[in-house]
Order: sequence, then structure tokens, then C-alpha cells
Amino acid sequence: MSLKKVIITRPLAQALEFAEKMRPLNAEAIIFPLIDIHALDDQTELQQKICELSQYSLVVFISPNAIDAFMPHVGVWPSQLPIAVMGEGSKRALGKFGLTNLTAKIISPANELKTDSETLLEVLDLASLADKRVLVVRGDSGREFLSDTLQKAGAKVQLLTAYRRSAPDLNCRKQEQLTSLLASEHVWIITSSEALRTLMGWVERLNSNDFVAKMQHQVIIVPHARIAETAQRMGFHFITLTASGDESVLVALQSHV
Repeated sequence: MSLKKVIITRPLAQALEFAEKMRPLNAEAIIFPLIDIHALDDQTELQQKICELSQYSLVVFISPNAIDAFMPHVGVWPSQLPIAVMGEGSKRALGKFGLTNLTAKIISPANELKTDSETLLEVLDLASLADKRVLVVRGDSGREFLSDTLQKAGAKVQLLTAYRRSAPDLNCRKQEQLTSLLASEHVWIITSSEALRTLMGWVERLNSNDFVAKMQHQVIIVPHARIAETAQRMGFHFITLTASGDESVLVALQSHV
């Protein structure tokens, strides 16, 4: 089956970046963000936490967006301060600011097929964080499991909201675009359960059960087992699960375009 278009549903900046990486595939990329990222109006707390970086024993970035919101304000990263991230996307985001395994201690899950709070906790030395300050940088929503577990281990956790997330408005233009996309079979790249829920909510608003069935028969590529599980519950039939990171997604795309 030849699928002509690849629908990239990441936030706009990351979608454009991935579209550039797709060029060698000679496939048509359609930018269709399902999550909008907003800078904070008041960045006082963010700036204060940056001034206090040397007082922390670990900084955890929940997502690449957290890194992109936080790191431009940092002058020099404290050399002895470890960084914990979930997956390859966050490692790549750190690399844009000169932070790699060669220049900083970066901790991430060992299992590339399952990169989340649970697998990150498996590689963290929780005992060593007892009574130590840990900064968790994230958006304005998300799971509390990681911070709760760190606190139970005795860490002094501080949560920092570095950006806001929201679903885009489903305006007339996007309704028309979505209707058009569902008329044919394409490959959809879905990188969060939140985005998938937004997508299905939009499809349901098109007021036709036929559109829901068409969406469920689209090919979706997901880089996380939790997203795949969400897709299965929503009735998707063609789910490709990859390891985290753009390279893994690009490899999976090669068999679909």
C-alpha cells in the first residue's frame, strides 16, 4: 500500500523540524499540530530557579518542550549537576544547547521502547537523592507519578512550570483540512496521548460516524507504548510502535511511504 502523505501532529516548531528530516524520504509532509506550546507571561519563577541551579542535586526535564523553554535562559550549566530526561527527543533538545553525554551527566531510561516516568525511575539512584533538592521542569499539566515517587524517596522536589500547553482551536479551515485528510489513507505521527485524544475529539465533532471509522483505519506511528495502548482503546487498527527518537520514527516511515 502506497501512502502519499505523512501527517505530523507535533507542536509547530517540532513539526517543522521533523519535516526537514523527512526530505530524503521524498514523502509529502503535512503539518497538522494537535498541541500548541505557549511561553509563560510571567517568567519570574523560571528565572529564580535558574539562579538557584547550583543548589540542586538533579534537574529533570519532562519533555523537549521543557528544555526549549528553560535552557535559553541558562548561561553556563553547572558542570556537576546531573540531568534526567525521558527519551531521545529530549537528548536531542539538550544537544542544541551544547549538553551531551560528553559535556554533562545525562540520565535516561535504558529501554528505548518504553520511555516514561516509570523507566526513568528505574535508572535513578533514589537513595542518593534523599534530603537532596530536585527540580522537575515541565508544562502546566501532566502526571504526578515521578515527583510523588521522588518525594516518597525523601527528595525535596520542586515543580517548575516552564510553558503552557493547549489544544488548538478547531476552526473552519482545520475542519476542512481534517475532512480532506480522512478521504484518503495516510500515515499519522502521534507523539502523545494528549494529541491523540484531541484528534479523536475533533473527528467526532465532524458529525459523522463514517469519519471516526476512517480515522481508526489510518496508519499511526507512535514512539511510546502508552500512546499505543491509548490508540488500541480508541479502536485504531494500524498502529506502529517505535523506539523513542526521530531516527526510529523515520525508519518506521520508510515502510509506509
